[in-house]
Amino acid sequence: MGAAALYQLAKRGKRVLGIDRFAPPHGFGSSHGQSRITRLAIGEGAHFTPLALRSHDIWRELERETGRALMTRTGGLVIGGHKDAAPLHVANFLEQTIKAAKRYDIRHEILDARDIRRRFTAFNPRDDEIGYYEYEASFLRPETCVEVQLDLARMHGVEIRESTRVLDIDGTDVKTDGGTFHAERVVVSAGPWISDLLGVACEDVFRVYRQVMFWFEVDGPAAPFQPGNFPIFIWQIPNATHGIYGFPAIDGEHAIKIAGEQYVVTTSADDVNRHVSEEEIAHMHERHVAPFLKNVSLRCVRAVPCLYTVTQDAGFVVDTMPGNEQVLIVSACSGHGFKHSAALGEAVAELIVDGRSRLDLSAFRLDRFTATGISPPRL
Repeated sequence: MGAAALYQLAKRGKRVLGIDRFAPPHGFGSSHGQSRITRLAIGEGAHFTPLALRSHDIWRELERETGRALMTRTGGLVIGGHKDAAPLHVANFLEQTIKAAKRYDIRHEILDARDIRRRFTAFNPRDDEIGYYEYEASFLRPETCVEVQLDLARMHGVEIRESTRVLDIDGTDVKTDGGTFHAERVVVSAGPWISDLLGVACEDVFRVYRQVMFWFEVDGPAAPFQPGNFPIFIWQIPNATHGIYGFPAIDGEHAIKIAGEQYVVTTSADDVNRHVSEEEIAHMHERHVAPFLKNVSLRCVRAVPCLYTVTQDAGFVVDTMPGNEQVLIVSACSGHGFKHSAALGEAVAELIVDGRSRLDLSAFRLDRFTATGISPPRL
């Protein structure tokens, strides 16, 4: 979201300074790992779908402008329907996905378990599970997406201070370990560091959870797992505390990326355990891979942690900072934000330049938490 906002503001002729603690794209937050799912019918709520639709337009515009491959269409499969299906972000995820697809006329099919097994031979759903198949679902290359937008921002004259740590935001004075900068407006898009920067103003809004992405080798031919035969997928697997999601084998690898989600143990960006143990790998394969995907071996070629910065309702925050209207908070992804980031960057630029966005951002206000008394997530 930060890279997208930087690019979109620069494109509008604004003098912009970007500050990052690391050298993006990097692997310390939530925008890494070779691939990210993008889908149009959003089970977290139909109000997200306009963001996804606009983001797809922007990704294609960026591809045409730069010649870089950012988004690869694979089709997408959401599997659920079992009476004991694992929760995913919000209640009734599969049902809300189908509802959003119908509302926005997104091309899709509803498949029964036999259909799924016949069309996608690596999948092994139970007889009482169903699938929502979306034709336009794709995967994004997050590192390349960030890199392209930062490169274009630089071409528009933006200065980016890398390896620079923000220590404090006082009004619109941004104090860093490399000096203090003054601006008319400040956009804070700091992912898992958001609470550290905003302090008590938002300490009860965001929680950080460590997730792990696994790449498991496939047994036998790779063809059944390659794009065209193997879609991106989200699976509310039965009798589990969480679902799984995954991707086809890409870039010549003989492995597929699979990940789950946990919302029990919190962490912080600085204290997170970045080592993935053999026990974690074995548990993931035994409980969440082997029963559901055929011919995926226990051999894990790599495993990488990722941080989810999550609000109490699994939504985003795009709002001014309490007590400081000149600071705009643009966080958190809540585990499903990368697909929307291009449109959110554009919306941020419109808010700052025009005073309003063409997209409805009212669902992302901070006051929804105090107004509704939403409790911490039990996902």
